[in-house]
Amino acid sequence: MTHPPKDLPKAPKASERILTTANELFYREGTRAVGVDEIVSRAGATKPTLYRAFPSKDHLIAAYLEAQGDGFWAYFEEAVQGHPDDPKAQILAFFDALGERATRPGYRGCALTNAAVEYPAADHPGRLVSVEHKQGLRERLREMTKAMDARKPKKLADSLLLLIEGVYVSSQLFGKDGPAAAARGAAEALIEAHTKEGHAKEA
Repeated sequence: MTHPPKDLPKAPKASERILTTANELFYREGTRAVGVDEIVSRAGATKPTLYRAFPSKDHLIAAYLEAQGDGFWAYFEEAVQGHPDDPKAQILAFFDALGERATRPGYRGCALTNAAVEYPAADHPGRLVSVEHKQGLRERLREMTKAMDARKPKKLADSLLLLIEGVYVSSQLFGKDGPAAAARGAAEALIEAHTKEGHAKEA
């Protein structure tokens, strides 16, 4: 009896295939538009398998959004790590990367933002995940603006957050030639207006 080489990658488990497929379909078409029948069919799985891993479609949506949130923090941290001890440069690098992503074909904004719009009920599992990540981003921006010695760090952080959310929505309305391309410059202007450096220029 022959055995496969030990270094061959293992085939993804059915639950992993389901989540991967859900990620693709949910992001492209929206969570409400995609049914579990389509997900299991494309994943090569069955409904019982899906419901063993995810008790309901809402739980699958929550898992999808957790994965999307992890992806967001991965590219946010990439921008941060490129500019140690320089929060202004970190934020501007994030806006540079965001502007590039927003012009890619098939870009559908932020899945977390989209889900918050789709599910207004405060106790929906997907909305709970979205709110948690967005609150985390708000707090992180506050930490960074405070580190810049901004005169009003909370106000600056919220202004930057509004810009980020504006990119997510406007890119879906206007495409690559829309106002999202101006977000980086707007972010830099906001930072300068709220920091001692910017205040000195005005004086």
